[in-house]
Amino acid sequence: MAYCRKCGEIIDDEAVFCPKCGVQQNMVRTEREVNDDGSVLWAIIAFLIPVVGIILWAAWHDEKPKCSKMAAYGTIISLVVGAVAFIVTFVWLGSFHIHYGY
Repeated sequence: MAYCRKCGEIIDDEAVFCPKCGVQQNMVRTEREVNDDGSVLWAIIAFLIPVVGIILWAAWHDEKPKCSKMAAYGTIISLVVGAVAFIVTFVWLGSFHIHYGY
């Protein structure tokens, strides 16, 4: 049960206009549709730019949980790949130094 904002008449909850005085009730609901498809694109962007992935995760973890999860996955994978590449590079350089004396 709702009341007219001008005359106070009891009106239907979904009424757009008051049947007694004709005033618009401004009950138009504007619910924004959130696109939370969890696209792999967010993981790719986060993999290429991990700082962006962290920012997207922080911004979306309540509003878009699927997309934020993909951004987090991309960031984590990027950091793991970077750490492995770092370790492999130093192992390779160390073996190069041992074999050739540089």
